[in-house]
Amino acid sequence: SGVAWNESQHCRLLVPEQLQLCHRHLEVMPSIVRAARRTQALCQRSFADMRWNCSSIQRAPSFGPDLLTGTREAAFVHALAAAAVAQGIARSCASGELPLCSCGPGPSEPPAPGSRWGGCGDNLSHGLQLGAAFTDGSARAGTGGTPGLRAVNRHNGAVGRAVLRDSLDTRCKCHGVSGSCSVKTCWKGLPELGEIASDLKSRYLAALKVTHRLVGPRKQLIPKEGDARPVTEMDLVYLLNSPDYCTPNPQLGSLGTQDRPCNRSSVGSDSCDLLCCGRGYNTYTEEVTERCHCRYRWCCSVVCRRCRRSLQRHVCK
Repeated sequence: SGVAWNESQHCRLLVPEQLQLCHRHLEVMPSIVRAARRTQALCQRSFADMRWNCSSIQRAPSFGPDLLTGTREAAFVHALAAAAVAQGIARSCASGELPLCSCGPGPSEPPAPGSRWGGCGDNLSHGLQLGAAFTDGSARAGTGGTPGLRAVNRHNGAVGRAVLRDSLDTRCKCHGVSGSCSVKTCWKGLPELGEIASDLKSRYLAALKVTHRLVGPRKQLIPKEGDARPVTEMDLVYLLNSPDYCTPNPQLGSLGTQDRPCNRSSVGSDSCDLLCCGRGYNTYTEEVTERCHCRYRWCCSVVCRRCRRSLQRHVCK
């Protein structure tokens, strides 16, 4: 994203439908690249303490089976990527980075008492429209696996955008004498992507296993289990059960958890019991040097001593 996009050098790397969008909206591609990088970083942060820690996303675009076969993990990544692209475009519009769009339209409802609409809100409608055109491009172009897999990917991308859409809220700035808030200028803005990732992780944990089946005149995604609740537009869905990710298995996209650091005192997903899959763990003692006994010296510095202490680290066998 640090260099200007060139149609012949960069756009040709994309699938046909994305290629057309790249040619028509070359100026938006840096925003999409930044969104992809944020997706990678946030996915790894969101799953850092779990058996599947999203490290495979670093291999993009050469994904493994964990992100190519309609798993629960792929559902999260598709949803987060779709939200990130839409948010990135919406904010680039508001910042003046894109010549064909600007601030989002003003809200139709009246402002709260003592406030007025103003500022430059994120252009969510443009972000959702252009983001959907890009992230759903490969599915519409007929690539990327079976029709069922493409339907699942489109659905999960729509979930990511729906979560982003519902997160749009009112932001205000106070005006007045000596910092008083006698008048507030308000606008509609989107939260940081980390909030969206947290919401989507909750939906990942409650995702529904589905099948792509003919219902009436067309195929639809319906729950695999007959007694499961119906699929809604806010549910993440998946086609295949994931492996337990305990041991390496390239065919399933599992890297295993050997040599992963764990927390011996935790009872959560980062605990040595869960993360090490019952194999046990090794404990290492490490000497670290850090600042200590700090004091303020007039004027104007902080003086510290250097202290050594021992740390215990636990690593899965």
